[in-house]
Amino acid sequence: MKTLYLECKMGAAGDMLGAAILGLFDDSEAIVNELNTIGIDGVEYKLEITDKCGIQGNHLRVLVHGKEELPDDIHEGHDHSNASQHDVENHQDHAHRTLYEIEDIIENMNLDKEIKSDIREVYELIAEAESSVHGVAVDKIHFHEVGDMDAIADITATCYLMHKLSPDKIIVSPINVGSGVVKTAHGILPVPAPATAHLLMEIPYYESEVIKSELCTPTGAALIKYFADEYSAQPVMTVKKIGYGTGNKDFPQANVLRAVLGETTDESEYVLELICNIDDMTAEEIGFATEMLFEAGALEVYTIAADMKKNRPGTLLYCVCKQDSRELMIEKIFKYTTTLGIRENVCNRYVLAREVKKIDTPYGEVRKKYAYGYNVTRSKLEYEDLAGIARRTGKSIIDLKKEIEE
Repeated sequence: MKTLYLECKMGAAGDMLGAAILGLFDDSEAIVNELNTIGIDGVEYKLEITDKCGIQGNHLRVLVHGKEELPDDIHEGHDHSNASQHDVENHQDHAHRTLYEIEDIIENMNLDKEIKSDIREVYELIAEAESSVHGVAVDKIHFHEVGDMDAIADITATCYLMHKLSPDKIIVSPINVGSGVVKTAHGILPVPAPATAHLLMEIPYYESEVIKSELCTPTGAALIKYFADEYSAQPVMTVKKIGYGTGNKDFPQANVLRAVLGETTDESEYVLELICNIDDMTAEEIGFATEMLFEAGALEVYTIAADMKKNRPGTLLYCVCKQDSRELMIEKIFKYTTTLGIRENVCNRYVLAREVKKIDTPYGEVRKKYAYGYNVTRSKLEYEDLAGIARRTGKSIIDLKKEIEE
């Protein structure tokens, strides 16, 4: 599986994301030339190679009518401790565009409709966050820093590069948001800024004890929220390419966002195994408890016969579930069984990747399940589809399998 891993130990900003992904292509300059054919009014992309703590990375500059706007503290060499991470999200032109005005800009871009849709949806996430924070209807929201042409250009570049790279899965590390305060059009706000914090809901992030600066911007948070499939440490993968996107500011730690592209052919995940002893329930009651656990989202539920106290025959009930289902499963086990205690094991679960396809047969479409990984490939016809055909035709499932497979 073609997997993109984004390491956000120094936060996430729109320009850094785009620059890091750009580093995964063989000819970065050619890709930048493609970006410059998108036709964003007055915008030009330029690629620079910069150095952060000895690491060379890409810096994707955005010129608007030939100029690059930077925060005042970067222009004047002031203390950067409260400056924005993103070199374009704290600019001074502040067009205060509405969502509809931004949609007009997107519509005029020379892009496929799928990429335009991605850009719109990223902005809709930002609009929803701003609406929630400021108590203003989405259609009344006026974008400040994130509505500037260079911010639009950064979001567009990242969406374009994601579409061109086309990974099967995108995994993002927990995000370092920095700390301290940040200057915005609304005034001085705590880090993460309220809209950024809203966008980061249900996404793992943490505050830096050392860096007093904004590391995760609203555009960075929105792009991560839109594209990420999973949030975790880097999985086991065969790495093919690595790209670095650099921020404007310098810190003792390299100010880079790392993008890792590789192959993850086998699926694995952490799961919980909840186990309890039962010696005073009927088979019907245990069967019903099993059914309720599956209905609540258990991955697996099964029983094993065992000898209990005083040589009584009993049952071990095993319930396998994802970690975020722990409390619900414990509640259901206590509700539907007579057990007085539950044991927990944390396990690695290895599974084959799976997909379902429909195939044409003389009896209509039949679903076929495929499983692959660990140098194994398997397939089987969907039982319910075969059973339905067998009932209609009077043929056995065994005969139908042979006929369809042949």
